[in-house]
Amino acid sequence: MAIQDIHTHEFKGIFSLQEVVFDKACVVHESEQIEDYSIFYIKEGKGSYQIDFKSYSFDGNVLFFLSPGQVFSVDTEKIKKAYRIRFVRDFYCIQTHDKEVSCNGVLFNNVYETPFVHPNLSELSKLDHIITELSEEFKLGETAQYDMLQSYLKQFIVLSVRIKKGTKPVVAEKSTPLFKDFSTLVDVHFKKQHAIGFYADRLGVSPKSLSKHFLRVGLLKPSEYLKNRIILEAKRKLLYADSSIKNIAYDLGFNDPAYFTRFFTKASGQSPKKYKASF
Repeated sequence: MAIQDIHTHEFKGIFSLQEVVFDKACVVHESEQIEDYSIFYIKEGKGSYQIDFKSYSFDGNVLFFLSPGQVFSVDTEKIKKAYRIRFVRDFYCIQTHDKEVSCNGVLFNNVYETPFVHPNLSELSKLDHIITELSEEFKLGETAQYDMLQSYLKQFIVLSVRIKKGTKPVVAEKSTPLFKDFSTLVDVHFKKQHAIGFYADRLGVSPKSLSKHFLRVGLLKPSEYLKNRIILEAKRKLLYADSSIKNIAYDLGFNDPAYFTRFFTKASGQSPKKYKASF
């Protein structure tokens, strides 16, 4: 990676801010699996990234947000400066703060929506101010630093949510809670529960009503969403887990590894063995 300079601030291994200055274009072919929650803030750049096996391109100032387990790699990029904020759940819990911040499923833990957020000049100024204050707080090391750092992180996330919601198409208000609750349940239970009836029951609706609701607001069928989530996790495990295909099948709730192989092959066009070999 063609990096000119890196400045790293870290708090007890649970929260960090990195400022990276590049001197020329950079290409990274090797992918990485994200371990902590990560926010990338790119200034004046363009490039193409692979996130969970999908390609996304950008040109200009951009933010994007990755959750633990996601797979990330750089195809090409040309950037003047970038920031990376990392934090663990113990420092700032996305789920706990979701009622007041509403970032779960909007910025983080949303594996099917375009991950980029494009701030305008006014919003860039506000983001830069928070980054500056955050950097200064790291250097001070004063009393209650944990609370101050968490406060600046929260400000950055809240502002990012506002920017995201201000630039994305408006979806019918009634659809948001049900889809969000469904996707949250899927993320928790998809390894063991493969029947839509389980999720419909937990949501207090019938499977038919759930499907009609998704159709009405232009979303994938609940069964397709669930299938895609299982396939995504299977791909991650095939690349990064030190496990046999048989054990991956069991871990994803398939009692019959042969059925898992057919399921994966039909959805991805390759057998698990061929998919793993291709990477």
